Amino acid sequence: MNNYDPTDIVGQQRSDAEAAARKRTLRETEIADLKWLMSSPRGRRLAWRELGFCRIYTDGFDRNAMEMARVAGMRAVGLWLLSELQAASPEMIPVMEEENRKKEQQDGKRDGRGEQSK
Repeated sequence: MNNYDPTDIVGQQRSDAEAAARKRTLRETEIADLKWLMSSPRGRRLAWRELGFCRIYTDGFDRNAMEMARVAGMRAVGLWLLSELQAASPEMIPVMEEENRKKEQQDGKRDGRGEQSK
């Protein structure tokens, strides 16, 4: 049975306020989760790996239209993730980039076993 009463304006306003409060609490939780993720090197490595997987910094062009559509979808998810990380922890984005730039430079100087190349 539906208890909706179109004439109960106060009840509708209360219901709208409760829904807005639930939505606000959910968003605050999401932001807190992302801040937690970005607060440690481990979390930043995970976020960087996911952004790389989504190919946000590469050109998505492909002669195969289906492949190009797939990459565009992956990229859209990656851009969404990046915007979420920026909203939650904008100060950690440059830290994440610098950590991974250093790691890539270090990996370039080492062989596959982690030893110095000759």
